[in-house]
Amino acid sequence: MPIVPPTEAAVRACLDWAVMDPDQLVGIEPVRELAITAEKLAINAVMAGCLPMHFPVVVAAWQAMLKDEFLLHGISSSTGGCAVLVVLNGPIRLEIGASGTFNALGNSDRATSVIGRSIRLALINLMDVRPGSIDRSTLGHPGKFSYCVAEDEEDMTWEPLSVVRGVPEGLSAVTVFAAMAPRQVMNEWSTDPKDILETFAAEMRANQLHYSIYGGNYTIVIPKQLRDHLQAAGWTKRTIAEFLHERARVRRGEWANVGKGAVVRDRADKVFPALGSPDDLLGVAAGGPAGGFGAVIAPWRGSKTRAVT
Repeated sequence: MPIVPPTEAAVRACLDWAVMDPDQLVGIEPVRELAITAEKLAINAVMAGCLPMHFPVVVAAWQAMLKDEFLLHGISSSTGGCAVLVVLNGPIRLEIGASGTFNALGNSDRATSVIGRSIRLALINLMDVRPGSIDRSTLGHPGKFSYCVAEDEEDMTWEPLSVVRGVPEGLSAVTVFAAMAPRQVMNEWSTDPKDILETFAAEMRANQLHYSIYGGNYTIVIPKQLRDHLQAAGWTKRTIAEFLHERARVRRGEWANVGKGAVVRDRADKVFPALGSPDDLLGVAAGGPAGGFGAVIAPWRGSKTRAVT
């Protein structure tokens, strides 16, 4: 794919915007002990098409990705094919022109597109996460080109994801998540919150049967039409998470219905929740104003990796 030449002036502009020295250490990749410096990230950000104002978001995402609990090496080298999803919250969204409305999980705006692309380019160039080398994905998914979404905080009554996860309200934040491809759901036939959420729960259960039965950080993306029904009825992100924690779970024996009976053995009645607790749900308000659609984004390898904000 085309890149922007990383001229000395362009790289310096990114570093100056973030008030960082070229050799400033952003972090160390825990497994291979690779040093990630500000200049290296700035070079890749410029190549991806980032403007200087995008660079602090790139740095914040990498600081989160390098935490032990994120398990970056496992995510990058797995055959499972996940990608790094970046969720933006706070004033920075508006400052850089990130949109949480139309086409929120696609090419909605320049900011989210190039920030996501810069993450992938840096993984390739700094950690050799390229197909057939460190990256052993059997299939992968399009999120490996770019996977970044801004929450639509202006059109919701809920707390932003960052606040739910402990960041003081009004501050900018990023959350990173080892994410499979979005699984789109639709319910245009009911305005009842429980009916709507049963649709999301069914998709979470489907992932447990078809992919991994183990629980972890699931992300659900709720656009305006469905969000309005939930908010009007007084549902919060917490009550949504509690409902899905109870409804999104399968018995091990159900694997026999999808061709996996050989691994059921004597554990047919063991119940596996998609969410270890309600706190594991990442609820994101984003998407265009019309259409009873939503998305479930499943985690890689259950709870082996944790979302980081």
